[in-house]
Formats: sequence, C-alpha cells, structure tokens
Amino acid sequence: MKLGVFTTLFGHLSLDEMLDKVQKAGLEAVEIGTGGNPGNHHCPIDLLLDNEAERMNYLDKFKKRGLIISAFSCHNNPVSPDPEEARIADETLRKTLLLASLCNVEVVNTFSGTPGDHENAKYPNWPVATWPTVYRDIYQWQWEKKLIPYWKEIGKLAEKLHVKIAIELHGGFSCHTPHTILKLRQNTSKNIGVNFDPSHLWWQGIDPVAAIKILGKEKAIFHFHAKDTYLDQEAINMYGLTDMQSYGEIQTRSWNFRTVGHGHSMFDWAKMLDTLRIYGYDHVISIEHEDPIMTIDEGFHKAVSNLKTILISDKLDHMWWI
Repeated sequence: MKLGVFTTLFGHLSLDEMLDKVQKAGLEAVEIGTGGNPGNHHCPIDLLLDNEAERMNYLDKFKKRGLIISAFSCHNNPVSPDPEEARIADETLRKTLLLASLCNVEVVNTFSGTPGDHENAKYPNWPVATWPTVYRDIYQWQWEKKLIPYWKEIGKLAEKLHVKIAIELHGGFSCHTPHTILKLRQNTSKNIGVNFDPSHLWWQGIDPVAAIKILGKEKAIFHFHAKDTYLDQEAINMYGLTDMQSYGEIQTRSWNFRTVGHGHSMFDWAKMLDTLRIYGYDHVISIEHEDPIMTIDEGFHKAVSNLKTILISDKLDHMWWI
C-alpha cells in the first residue's frame, strides 16, 4: 500500500506548490478533486480533456516527483431533485470518468447522491426509519425509480472506460452502509464499489474492521480515506448519533472528525490496515484532514507520522518460515 493525501486541504496552494509539499512529506500519492464539493483547485478538467499536450504536461508534474494519482474525486449529488444540481453533478462525474480513463487513473471517488421523495420534490430526502411507513415507501421509490436506473447507466460507462467508481459511505446519502452499497452494486455494475472512510462508519455504530471484511469478500473496496472520528458518549446520551448541531459546536457534539490517531488508537488503525491487506486491498491510504482543532499543517503531518508507523508497504511473496 502507498500513503497519499486528498489534496483539497491544500486548495490555497498552486498545483506545483502542493505537489512539492506532498513530496517533501514523503508521500507517494495524491487524490485530486475535479469538481463538486472538493472543488477543482488542482485540476482544470475541461482544458485537460480538450488538449492532449496540456494533459501530458499535467501528468508529468506528478511523474517527475514520483507521485501517482490515486483517484479523481467529484463528490456531489447526481440524483438530486434540483435539476440544475443534478445536471452539474452528472456532467462533472461523466467528465471525470473520461479524464480518469485518459490519464490511466483507475478510480473515481464520489457519493451515491440522495433523491427527493417524489418526482416534483425540491429537496433530497434521506429515509432511515421504516415507520411511519411513508418512509419505507419513499425508500423503495428512490431505489427503484432513481438510484438503480441512474447508477446502472453510469456503471456501463465506467465499464466502457475501464474505470472503477468508488462511492463514499457518508451519512445523508442513500449509500451509507455496507448493505446499501452492496445493494447498489448488485443491481448495477461490479465497477461500482467503495471509497472506504472509517470516520463515517464509526459515528453510525459500524465497526470498520467488520465492514472491511464484508466489503473485502465482495472485492468492493476500491479506495481508502484515512480520517478519524471521536465519539463523546456523554453527548451521544443527549443528542444521539444523528446529531444536527453544527460542526463548529465542538464541545457539545456527539462526534467530531479528528486526524488519524486522535479519535481511535493506532492499534485500531493497525487492525484496519492489516484487514485491508488480508482482504486484498493494495492501493492507496489517502489522508483526509477535517480536524476542527488542528491547523492544516499540524493535522496533516500528524496523520502522516502516525500512518507511517503502521502502513504495510512491501508485498509478501511467500511465507518464508513455512
């Protein structure tokens, strides 16, 4: 496995400045935003799609620093009931898949999106309860009429372009658990899998190691985000896990994102990385820094330092002691 970083935290730097910083930190990979929530600070996607010379020059900047692109990322809502939001998200996703194919980048990260609750809805609806039964009806309608048809079409495009789509299991979106992403995968395409981010599983009460085993058996883990979560049981007793307080309410929130090792122990992280290796994942561990009490540089460097102590880099050709 290689250690990398999701470069949205360095959006204030130019592409060259960002790449120099990542190289100096001793990393081997970068995850690049192409639009949507990550923005496209380091990826002029239209220029790269339209001009082969620009694309080759762009890729050379990574190559000469010994860096690979682990994924292009365009997290957004392509099944949004807002027609303009859905149009932009869909267009960005399709462009990103094409760019990944042209650049020999094997993974595109995104969200499943969340539809509305009927054809004329104005806002997304995230049903997570089976009663009152209207929520169950909404859930079934969303999957049958929106999610499966859309992702079946996008899955075919990904297959044609030989690119994998890695959906992040994020609360608020239709695919947020191992069950929901496997349901989507089974009804659409094997080219649709997971960008595994344990931070979103912890606050849902899901054990990431167990989830890796579930998804690993299906060969459905395509990418990995290294981000931690701190759970405050006292606050959970008050607000539950579906805490609607702002991320800025650090003292009272049930959970907060943290840099690696500041929400769970490094033993917990070692178990995750070991299990990834056992179940065949050998791509990139991509640091995502959204810690509310650490600066960009401190959170980034702590994550790098912590992960370097447990990352398994070398491939084991044979068990020499047997």
